[in-house]
Amino acid sequence: MNYKEEYSRWLEKVTDTELLQALREMDDKAVEDAFYRDLAFGTGGLRGVLGAGTNRMNVYTVAKASQGLANYVVRRFSSEARRIAVSYDSRIKSDLFARVAAGVFAANGISVFIYPHLMPTPCLSYAVRALGCAAGVMVTASHNPAKYNGYKVYGSDGCQITTEAADEALREIEQLDIFTDVKQADFDACLADGSIQWIPDSVYDNFTRAVRGQ
Repeated sequence: MNYKEEYSRWLEKVTDTELLQALREMDDKAVEDAFYRDLAFGTGGLRGVLGAGTNRMNVYTVAKASQGLANYVVRRFSSEARRIAVSYDSRIKSDLFARVAAGVFAANGISVFIYPHLMPTPCLSYAVRALGCAAGVMVTASHNPAKYNGYKVYGSDGCQITTEAADEALREIEQLDIFTDVKQADFDACLADGSIQWIPDSVYDNFTRAVRGQ
C-alpha cells in the first residue's frame, strides 16, 4: 500500500476530530511525509513529531505499539507475570498517550499500574522493579523540541529494552493493522474493575528513600 492509499484509509477510519481535521488540511507534500513510513521502533521505543499519520506520534500509533508490546509480553511471560507499569511527563499529550497505552494493555489481560501524576523517568524504572512488572512504558521525548513526544519501553530489570527484545516487539507491531488489530479498553472502566491501578504513593516514597540512601 502506498502513502496515498494509506492516507485515504486514515480519512475513512480516523474518528479523533483533531487528527481528522489535520488530515483534511494536508497538502501532498505533508501527506507523503506523514505516511511514507511507520514511525520507527527500536531500543528507545518510539519518538516522533506529534500529528496525524503513520510517521507521527498520535493515539493510533501509540495504541499499535502498545498492542505489539502486549503481544510480546503475553507470549514471553506467564499469566502471573503479565504486569506493565506506565508513567508520563509534562509533554503535550503525554497523559493521553499513557492512558491509551494502559487501555490497550488492560484489554489484552495485562495488569496495569500507572502513576496518578506526571513523574520523571527514574520513577518508572523503579516502579517496574518494585511492582514485579514484565515491562514498563514511559511517555516522554526527553530533550527533543516541544513538537515531539515519545514512548520509551523498559524491561523487567527497569532498563530500556535490549536490541533483541525491541526486535521481537517490532515484529509483533509490524504484523498489526493499525485500525483492526488493536484491542482497546476504556481507561476509567478499567480503573473501576481493577485491571488498571494507580501506583501507590509508597512506591514513590520508597524510591526517594533509596535515592537518599545512595
